[in-house]
Amino acid sequence: MAPTDPYTAKAENNDVSPSQKIEELRGIIKECKFGLLVSRNADGHLHSRAMAPASHKGLVFQFIANEESGKFDELKNDEHVNFSFQDPSSTDWASIAGKASVKKDEATIKALYNPTIKAWFGDLKDGVHTGEPGDPRIAVIEVVPDEIRYWIKTRTTLGQAAEVLKGAITGEAAAPGALRVISGSDLSLARQVEAQPV
Repeated sequence: MAPTDPYTAKAENNDVSPSQKIEELRGIIKECKFGLLVSRNADGHLHSRAMAPASHKGLVFQFIANEESGKFDELKNDEHVNFSFQDPSSTDWASIAGKASVKKDEATIKALYNPTIKAWFGDLKDGVHTGEPGDPRIAVIEVVPDEIRYWIKTRTTLGQAAEVLKGAITGEAAAPGALRVISGSDLSLARQVEAQPV
């Protein structure tokens, strides 16, 4: 019997090394620079917001954020989050599923901080809420992935269009790219290679 989801059956391809998967994912991250962090509210609703990781060493994603924002209430409610990237120029995308925790230690904040971050906090002119390290609003959201799924194109833009057109005419599922999974064991390897503690 033919698969009822022929696209996925055709596109799934994990027959590459963990290091190649990680290299491909890093290419997507480099092109996208920012993505959407999704968390769940106490009423069950999912909320997303655009964020740029301050670090993704060892494929552990760290974001500087204002602890007064609603996302922190959502993280207290449910530590499970998703972070996704999508590159419209190539159609490559990545979906990172994991658990989030909040870090407030000064050393971590200073290591990730850069002067442009101040623009997102504003200086309240009270000598405390300055938008710089030491501001009590500044916190780090750290996302440790359980699994990462991504899609990477394997054909040129013209080749992609030709495959989709062929599929529309013949009824054969188009798969101009590869769906891959970076498993928990692959992620452990990435953290060991880059010596990122979790």
